[in-house]
Amino acid sequence: MTTSPNTHSGVLITGAGGYLGRLTVAALASQGARIGRITALDLRLPEPGQRLPGVEYLQGDIRDPGLAAILRQQEVGTLVHLAAVVNPGPKPDRAFLHAVEVEGTRNVLESCLAARVRHFVYTSSGAAYGYYPDNPAWIDETDAIRGNVEFAYADHKRQVEEMLAQWRDRHPELRQLILRPGTILGATANNQITALFDKKFVLGVAGSDSPFVFIWDQDVVSAIVKGVLEKSEGIYNLAGDGALTMPQIAAILGKPYLPLPAWLLKAALWILARLRLTQYGPEQVNFLRYRPVLSNRRLKEEFGYIPQKTSREVFEFFLRQRGHAG
Repeated sequence: MTTSPNTHSGVLITGAGGYLGRLTVAALASQGARIGRITALDLRLPEPGQRLPGVEYLQGDIRDPGLAAILRQQEVGTLVHLAAVVNPGPKPDRAFLHAVEVEGTRNVLESCLAARVRHFVYTSSGAAYGYYPDNPAWIDETDAIRGNVEFAYADHKRQVEEMLAQWRDRHPELRQLILRPGTILGATANNQITALFDKKFVLGVAGSDSPFVFIWDQDVVSAIVKGVLEKSEGIYNLAGDGALTMPQIAAILGKPYLPLPAWLLKAALWILARLRLTQYGPEQVNFLRYRPVLSNRRLKEEFGYIPQKTSREVFEFFLRQRGHAG
């Protein structure tokens, strides 16, 4: 017996209470009648005063086997999967992170299949490409996904993308839109990357300019909304035009740039980690040394989205919002 396809137009957002999730829910809600039923799913419900009209807020876990029933009840046609552990804290539990980010995504996909959801939007990351000395100068969507095992976030994004590739072959009826953002910055961004810019000096690795590509959080949200409205498919990097090197970032901040030899940084991090004075180990040097620099050509030419801010403009906007007078 065959089942009829899901003709529902509702949109459900996982991780709706997170930084990017809240922005996405607000942007979808602002579309009014162009978007069907909007459901915001997260482990915690927002306070009543923080809830938006036209949005139904549900408490739920992406690992819950009952997720499919929620998708059916909410008449979900498109699922926007944003749930992730971005700031795992000083003592991250690798098993827990894998359970949420990889196995949780597997459960979301299986629930979509069971509920006959027909469109899946996933925010991956440029970190999925990995941090390697032989990374292309500008990484294209056809370049290999090699997220480093030593970096939980990159490793899990790689594993999820490998899973999604298998699902594209086995279940083409679930159309996929995968967005790979560079470093996301906005008015309220606060994470391990932004912490690099708060120190009295800008730390670098000698012999490497460590270029960053930034993307404005509103550009990320706009791309998601466009993808939802147009039921888009494909894989696209999300990055503003251009890149900023660490020396350029230091100059914009008006702070000294301190490039240290890789061996010295690794030795210092090894000692500090042994003394439990830092959560980072020697492997973090490659995180700075071999940053993936994302090309946005396909985003503009094929997906049809032009970022509103360049990498430099995003960074300068971020600083202004934090009261930087430079």
